[in-house]
Amino acid sequence: MTPLEEADPVTPRPARSSSESAPRTIEPAPAAKPAKAPPAPRRAASRGVRPAPALAAADRGRLLAGGHHDPHALLGAHPVRGGVAFRALRPYAQAVTVLGKGLRAELHDDGDGLFSGVLPLRDIPDYTLLVTYEDTEIEVQDPYRFLPSLGDLDLHLIGEGRHEELWTALGARPMAHQGVTGTRFTVWAPNAQGVRVTGDFTYWDGTAHPMRSLGSTGVWELFLPGVGDGALYKFDIMRPDGSHTVRADPMARRTEVPPANASIVTESHHVWRDADWMARRAERPVHEAPFSVYEVHLASWRPRLTYRQLADQLPAYVKDLGFTHVEFLPVAEHPFGGSWGYQVTGFYAPTSRMGTPDDFRFLIDALHEAGIGVLVDWVPAHFPKDDWALAEFDGRTLYEHEDPARAEHPDWGTLEFDYGRKEVRNFLVANATYWCEEFHVDGLRVDAVASMLYLDYSREHGEWTPNEHGGRENLDAVAFLQEMNATVYRRCPGVVTVAEESTAWDGVTRPTDHGGLGFGLKWNMGWMHDSLGYVQHEPVHRKYHHSEMTFSMVYAYSENYVLPISHDEVVHGKRALVSKMPGDWWQQRATHRAYLGFMWAHPGKQLLFMGQEFAQGAEWSEGHGPDWWLLDPSYSAESDHRGVRDLVRDLNAVYAAEPSLWERDTDPSGFTWVAGDAAEDNVFAFLRHDAAGTPLLSVSNFSPVVRAEYRLGVPESVGTWGEVLNTDELRYGGSGVGNPDPLKPEPVPSHGRPVSLCLTLPPLGTVWLRGV
Repeated sequence: MTPLEEADPVTPRPARSSSESAPRTIEPAPAAKPAKAPPAPRRAASRGVRPAPALAAADRGRLLAGGHHDPHALLGAHPVRGGVAFRALRPYAQAVTVLGKGLRAELHDDGDGLFSGVLPLRDIPDYTLLVTYEDTEIEVQDPYRFLPSLGDLDLHLIGEGRHEELWTALGARPMAHQGVTGTRFTVWAPNAQGVRVTGDFTYWDGTAHPMRSLGSTGVWELFLPGVGDGALYKFDIMRPDGSHTVRADPMARRTEVPPANASIVTESHHVWRDADWMARRAERPVHEAPFSVYEVHLASWRPRLTYRQLADQLPAYVKDLGFTHVEFLPVAEHPFGGSWGYQVTGFYAPTSRMGTPDDFRFLIDALHEAGIGVLVDWVPAHFPKDDWALAEFDGRTLYEHEDPARAEHPDWGTLEFDYGRKEVRNFLVANATYWCEEFHVDGLRVDAVASMLYLDYSREHGEWTPNEHGGRENLDAVAFLQEMNATVYRRCPGVVTVAEESTAWDGVTRPTDHGGLGFGLKWNMGWMHDSLGYVQHEPVHRKYHHSEMTFSMVYAYSENYVLPISHDEVVHGKRALVSKMPGDWWQQRATHRAYLGFMWAHPGKQLLFMGQEFAQGAEWSEGHGPDWWLLDPSYSAESDHRGVRDLVRDLNAVYAAEPSLWERDTDPSGFTWVAGDAAEDNVFAFLRHDAAGTPLLSVSNFSPVVRAEYRLGVPESVGTWGEVLNTDELRYGGSGVGNPDPLKPEPVPSHGRPVSLCLTLPPLGTVWLRGV
């Protein structure tokens, strides 16, 4: 590394984490003496250096306190009468010398780390600074000789709240500027009196690096030569009341490993290998394609694995089971692991717990190579109150709503975003496109949409204010979600957005140009709660709850749905899926299998949380993840769990091969009840149809008895039917009851059809049949 590439200022010393010392502690260079009082001014050593005009007391005070809006007007080199004035702010330095071609001039020591002088020059030269400390000299570039490194177009778009690539303009970006390599630091802090950059390259003393305000946009900027990839940094902000707060960068693209919380300068070196995947993923609309999702909490799927180690195991596992997609619980940086990622502090940074952003890119590349799409949970509904993150970022409400009643989330102890502020909306819309474009993710599952849509969400009467029309809808949030969806779908072909929305809000998956929110899919929370409620009853009581399984078809085509058996349903006393089922161990597993067979055949896409694919009996915990030992051959009940996993593999294989199960998921013509009223029998039978009308018959028997010669009316168009899947097969751990031979319809009218099949229904089982 050449002297001009050195970080500024540096002496040879190991980097320190921002959390190793109090954030406001000033740590001098090793040889510096304790600053008991400003050093006495001394004369410059070079001839021809005249004293520079003294700074006005107000400017000097604001500069040294970190509250000056334009430090570049005071520092650096400026033409003056009789030459060029140079001024540098170098705390703990003993001398500062200006170097250039044919130039070496030591500046006057003005005290408090300020050095200045006027040189008899006609023009400002290319120059560097030689900074002398007690036991070393460092030659550095002067950050205050550079023009602003952020363009007018960027500032205009930021001011309009329309910068769709905001991450390229704000944050820390390594770059070459005016022929010099370094890092551009920019931050939005419109209420700040002043902002300084601090980091391991300044020993966490930001005094020497005040930023300049770029006008009414509220953006502050500073280009620091020599600072590059891997440097730790934060922003030291002077609040409106004159106090200081040290904050992580809201736009940081990499962070320290929690509980440390500094931001890290980063640039990607990953070379993508998924061009074919990216080109093909938009060929078929997602609602007309197979879509079977394995939901994963990355940090606990295989605890202590890195992103790259996960890339060696997760794609192979998911591909073997036949899922088309994985969905990661939030991967954006979060301070508390127990939040599972749902309380985000670093919206632009993949969590560093498992590696670098490029390591995360490597994992996604590996999944795409295996033919698996990637969705990530995205949390624009709220953020935590950590005093080093977004809360009152620049001393006043900024990202959160200025009305405390609107800002405080009543359930989670967090703050809600102010969706009516254009810069906040821009921050979030750009964040959505960032994950899609920078990490090639194929979908965003948007968390807690209902909490965003309603002003009275979890609030009592008198705790909320109606909107301008007197209603309870959050019109700002509606506009934000519409803008986010429209932007993502316009910029990122093939990406799907999925809403976790638990109410009857009209038009969640309706296009924005038709007044909808614009999501591609919506979690069917009603189906989940109703169907789980049904199977948790003893079979003898299920006839009284039959409608809980059929009601979903009343509204199945009102939205484009995903059927989720998610992480939320297998924690905190809700029990794992198999443990929800009544009866002995055999009956629990049988009902578990039958339920999955019913779910995979029901209109809508499927989502299953990790561990449920092999009937883990214990609730999930982020501390230890799935109970993989249940699949150890040395475990006596291993075959029981492996059988369930084999069923999930076959469900996905048959599902992918049968267009009738997905091609008309959002079209009522793709579904027909055969027996939706067989409450006394605990039986549900229906037909699914593909675009050509080819049927598949699904029959579920949720009673623990074999139902022999069970007659069901079927279409005349199929001459012979055969089982393609039976959840009661011996290899799945079942009893082996079924219909092994082809079945021909008999001319016996049933269920409104002239022909019918006479089936044997296995106990607590689901069978699928099609034409053979």
